[in-house]
Amino acid sequence: MSVMSDHTPVTMSVHVIHGRRDGPTLFVSAAVHGDEIIGVEIARRLLHAPQVQNLRGTLLVVPIVNTFGFLNHSRYMPDRRDLNRCFPGSESGSLASRLAHILMTEIVARSDVGIDLHSAAIHRTNLPQIRVSASQPDTLDLAQAFGAPLVIRAKLRDGSLRAAARDAGVDILLYEAGEALRFDEMSARIGASGCLRVMHKLGMIARKGLPRREATPITVRNSSWVRAPAGGLLRLFREVGETVEAGQTLAIVANPFGTKETEIVAPATAVVMGRATMPVANEGDAVYHLADVPVDDAEDRLTQLAADLEADPMFDEDEIL
Repeated sequence: MSVMSDHTPVTMSVHVIHGRRDGPTLFVSAAVHGDEIIGVEIARRLLHAPQVQNLRGTLLVVPIVNTFGFLNHSRYMPDRRDLNRCFPGSESGSLASRLAHILMTEIVARSDVGIDLHSAAIHRTNLPQIRVSASQPDTLDLAQAFGAPLVIRAKLRDGSLRAAARDAGVDILLYEAGEALRFDEMSARIGASGCLRVMHKLGMIARKGLPRREATPITVRNSSWVRAPAGGLLRLFREVGETVEAGQTLAIVANPFGTKETEIVAPATAVVMGRATMPVANEGDAVYHLADVPVDDAEDRLTQLAADLEADPMFDEDEIL
């Protein structure tokens, strides 16, 4: 693929599980952004799941796509490029472009469906959510089967893995959950069990042993960011997954001299789908990401989802360790 300045070869590890019976090929990729490490844990749990040992078709798992970003706790490639803006890549291009090309030709092109695992960027956190393209209606059924709290019809971005896979005729789900450089159990559990439920939906594994879900995902019609009206120290009062009403205080930003405080309020009734985690903000910084959904229904579904997770964990503690 390429060689670094100290002659370290650039490689990408792939775990291949072939079933004894014919079936579709699914790829699962993580750490396209090297600091989004929750996907690596989800991939590890998926490979450890007993269900994948009795498989129809083929499972391709790439736990760490951007190895150097992962080692350096960085979103980016060594050439400072965002890998998720370099697809489909080129065999003779930059380091990021070559890696994108290898992933497309060796993994995506051999697959029928893909799941790409992400988290929010550094200093932000997301409620677990699946993003799909409105131009790919078949993926909506898979998104519902995954079982994340939110399903968002998001536009494709030029140069992204999702856009390149679409152009190659491969349906792909984008899972976003948690925060960069952090693990959280809910995001990992929803991600791992969601991958297994998609495999069941595709006919790759049996239903036995999969966590049951009473709650159905919430489809997000629209979303918007609430930004800091002033710079200063940020006190955040609402967590992801909470419902807020129009006019309700989300946070307070105060100048460092203690002479002025400014409220940040919800512009409409919504569900918090993402927020900043950094307690320092500049004027105009994105602070809360709000989903435009029917709040009463959303509140019931999110409560039921939490109950489902507590009642039927996919792994016991020994299996996770």
